[in-house]
Amino acid sequence: MPGRINDEDIATVRERARIDEVVGSYVALRNAGSGTMKGLCPFHDEKTPSFQVNPSRGFFYCFGCGEGGDVISFVQKIDNLSFTETVERLADRVGIQLRYTDGGASQPERGLRLRLMEAHQAAAEFYAEQLSSPEAAIGRQFLGERGFDRATAEHFGVGYAPQDGRALRRHLNGRGFRDAELVTGGLIREAGWDYFQGRLLWPIRDSGRQVLGFGARRLRDDDRMPAKYLNTPETPLYKKSHVLYGLDLARQQIGKKSQAVVVEGYTDVMAAHVAGVDTAVASCGTAFGDDHARLLRRLMGNHDAFRGEVIFTFDGDAAGQAAALKVFGGDANFIAQTYVAVEPSGLDPCDLRLQHGDAAVRELVARRVPLYRFVMANILTQHDLDRADGRLSALREAAPLVSSIRDSGLVGGYVRELAGMLGMDVEEVRREVMRSAARHERAEQRAESSRPDNGRPGDTRADARGSESRSGTAEPAGSGTPTSVAAERRWLPEPDDRLLVTERETMKLLLQAPVLFEPDWLELDAADFTHRAYAAVFRSIQNARAEHRDAPAAGAVWVHQVATAVPHPLLASLVAALAVEPLSLHGPATAHYVQANAAKLRLLTVMRQVAELKSKLQRTNPVDNPTAYNQMFSELVVLEAHRSELHAESLRGAV
Repeated sequence: MPGRINDEDIATVRERARIDEVVGSYVALRNAGSGTMKGLCPFHDEKTPSFQVNPSRGFFYCFGCGEGGDVISFVQKIDNLSFTETVERLADRVGIQLRYTDGGASQPERGLRLRLMEAHQAAAEFYAEQLSSPEAAIGRQFLGERGFDRATAEHFGVGYAPQDGRALRRHLNGRGFRDAELVTGGLIREAGWDYFQGRLLWPIRDSGRQVLGFGARRLRDDDRMPAKYLNTPETPLYKKSHVLYGLDLARQQIGKKSQAVVVEGYTDVMAAHVAGVDTAVASCGTAFGDDHARLLRRLMGNHDAFRGEVIFTFDGDAAGQAAALKVFGGDANFIAQTYVAVEPSGLDPCDLRLQHGDAAVRELVARRVPLYRFVMANILTQHDLDRADGRLSALREAAPLVSSIRDSGLVGGYVRELAGMLGMDVEEVRREVMRSAARHERAEQRAESSRPDNGRPGDTRADARGSESRSGTAEPAGSGTPTSVAAERRWLPEPDDRLLVTERETMKLLLQAPVLFEPDWLELDAADFTHRAYAAVFRSIQNARAEHRDAPAAGAVWVHQVATAVPHPLLASLVAALAVEPLSLHGPATAHYVQANAAKLRLLTVMRQVAELKSKLQRTNPVDNPTAYNQMFSELVVLEAHRSELHAESLRGAV
């Protein structure tokens, strides 16, 4: 796996990949004045455009749903890619050679990766063309017998590898690819023969639609390779434990619906998508494992953990039972709830669609049952429930299963269900489940206390987590920002709050025209901002300028530096909003306007101080406490004079 991408290269990608061009390939944008562009948000349904892009600052923000960020985060969100995948894709788009650190890929290795990507794309196009050849009639027949027409084959990029044995090699050599590169990429063998011969092929792509390898199906009895299915070997691009077939077509729907349907084969993925189950994927040449689970977890990472669904289709036979038990062993890797869709007849989705139509495939998924229930039933079948000791043994084996359910709201229902299946008293089952949960918690506490770094003072990782409740809601230390979904939007200031107009305008100026505040931020302080989110962003602005004092920046670079410095993703979203939101001033910010706005903000602070001091004076008896009274009165005189100065300054540059 590649290491960390060089920071300078990331900055160059961010600078050269124009956000208006990248976003414009997904969203129709129109000029909205003040250097901004507007369009319908791609992240939520809306009829009135509230999605804004500011090309000069390289940021976008939606005032409807709160999504915001730079060009990298946009591609990450819309295509469900990791940060590294996104930077690599944008680098390819703008022609930047990335460098890796921390033991990652060297420049020659990165160059090889690009060559292999190009070779695989060329191979996929070659194979797809060959499917129309006379020799591939047997492949077209195979697809037709399974209910797939030519349009469907083209949609999935299905191709055919000629029996010639060297056809792909000759084709790619003619395109300038060397044999050594093709061997490394798993496209040809050491002896020069094509890796796939006389087989039907499915291109296996990553979530960014890049071809990584192929899966091939045997068509003829005289095929020298006995395996029905053959996959690309492990290469710098293709790691079977890290890829899922169909992910390129399903990734956006997986993110949008927070659902993934895991089937067992290439034709099952095709059948599911054709039938309307557009979140179907399949593992490639290996069992579904922890890495696949983490991949799906990332794709559904922006959704409520208990809303998401990962649905496995298993046969009702012993092999299906064993596969379900294996998945349950890695269930903790899912952010979503895990389900099983079992077809009692044993038909896979492809055969089910052939025999009973598209609706039957959709109904199979709709009949899903929680994985816990499926495994629980499997456990009970292993015990003699007609005997008291058999029922007790089954309860003790099933209780840890029920107590491990992530959604605590479901535990009570499963307790009652388990009691009914066992024919036992509900309270007796509940007590055993509670005992199991207590044993598990004690074991976790012992494991936690045995860790060398447990409770270590100054552990910044623990400090960064802040206070954390069992429900998973946390507040990062020092920021006071909630992470529960319900509280997020309430924590951020409303853009049209009339009491915070000056604070918001000042924050926009600090991000959009920072050089006009040099060198002392016009004497502004975090205490001038009454809303804690604005105050937190101002402190981050100070930290960002201090960290980059040797090379102060403006524009997109400056906004990114601030967004990186904030202590919480919510604040990064606020930074994006402030960077793209037009100023109240009609036209570019001027020094006079900035000075007047800063003076007005400081004036509001002084006015609060005056009001507080007057309140204290009213509560102080000048006869009983003359010293304190006279001192406060003197302070009031100074504050009043300062207020007059700031009032005059706020008017001089006002527009």
